[in-house]
Amino acid sequence: MIQVENLVKRYGGHVAVDGMSFTVEEGKIYGFLGPNGAGKTTTMNVMTGYIAANGGAVVIDGHDILKEPLAAKACIGYLPEIPPLYPDMTVHEFLLFAAELKKVPKAERKDRVALLEERLSLSEMSLRLIKNLSKGYKQRVGLAQALVGDPKVLILDEPMVGLDPKQIIEMRDLIKGLAGKHTVILSSHILSEISAVCDHILIISKGKLAASGSPEELQKMMQGTSTLVVTVIGEKEQAQAVLGQIEEIEQFTFEGGGEEGSILIRISTKDDADIRKSLSVALAGAGMPILSMNRSEKSLEDIFLELTEAEEAPEMGETAADEFWETEEAGTETQQDESIKEAADGIDSVTGEEETDESDL
Repeated sequence: MIQVENLVKRYGGHVAVDGMSFTVEEGKIYGFLGPNGAGKTTTMNVMTGYIAANGGAVVIDGHDILKEPLAAKACIGYLPEIPPLYPDMTVHEFLLFAAELKKVPKAERKDRVALLEERLSLSEMSLRLIKNLSKGYKQRVGLAQALVGDPKVLILDEPMVGLDPKQIIEMRDLIKGLAGKHTVILSSHILSEISAVCDHILIISKGKLAASGSPEELQKMMQGTSTLVVTVIGEKEQAQAVLGQIEEIEQFTFEGGGEEGSILIRISTKDDADIRKSLSVALAGAGMPILSMNRSEKSLEDIFLELTEAEEAPEMGETAADEFWETEEAGTETQQDESIKEAADGIDSVTGEEETDESDL
C-alpha cells in the first residue's frame, strides 16, 4: 500500500529524517514509536505531501507523492496533532464542508456525514459549535473529517494526546475498528498506546528507522539470550560448582536474595536454551532449596530505551522548524487555515468546481 524509500528531510543543517525506508501493508495498523524529536511528525508530513522531501520517494497505492500528488493525496485522510477545525462552525456544518472539499458527490454528502456522526458517537453533538466541545469530542470531529472522503490510508499524528483515560480507551477502540477497510498509521511516544493498538511497530530514533516488526517480533529480535533468575538457599561457592556442570549456561552473576541465607542468581544461556528442569535437578541434588525461578524477558519499554538511547534533540516542527516556517511563510494565511487546506490539498484544485448549495450547510 505504501512504500517509503531512502527518505531524507533537512532543515538547514539539521537532518530531521535520515535515509528512512519501510513498507506498509494494506489493512493493518502501523505505529511510529519514538521519543519527542525523533522525526515522526516530519515523516508523516512528507508522506501526506504537506512538505517536500530533500531526497527519496513516497509511493501511496502506486502513486508517487511528488509526481502524482493529486492521485496520492486522494488516497489519504490526515489528522494532525492539532485537529484542523473551524471553531465557529457546528459539527455538522464542518463535516459537510470537509466532504465538499474532498469532492464527495453532492448527493452522498448528507448520508456520509450522518453515518460518520453515528459511527464516532457525534450525533448528539451535531448541532453544537466546535469551540464548545471537549478535547475528546474535538478529536472525534478531527477523525471524522479525515474519514469523510473514505480514504484508503489514514494517518494520525498523536491521536490520543490530551485525552483522559476513558477517552483514550474509546479512541483506541475507534482506531482498531478502522483496520481492514483502512490502512492506519499513527504516531506516538507513549508505549502503551502503540502496543495496545498496532499490528506493526516502527521505532524511530534520530531520524532513522531503528527497528521494525510486531511487538512479539521485536521482543524476540532484541532478546538475544534468555535470562533465568533463580533464588536459592546456599553459598556462592556451592552454587558455582553446580552451575559449572551445565554446558548451556553462558554466564551468571550473584546478588543478595533478600532472605537470610539466600542468594539470587542471574543466568544467561546459549541459544535461548531452557535449562529449568536440569538446573532444578542439579540444585536439589546439591542440597540447595529453590525459593523461586523465573525467566526474564525484555519488555517493549526495555527495547524502546535500548534503541533510542534517551534522545533529547527537538524535532523540526517544534523549535528549529518553527523558525524555518516563520521565515518562509511570513505574511501567509494562519496555521489553522493551512491545516484545513492540508486536509484537501490538491483535491479541490481540480477544474470545474462544483457549485455549493448553501442549504446543505
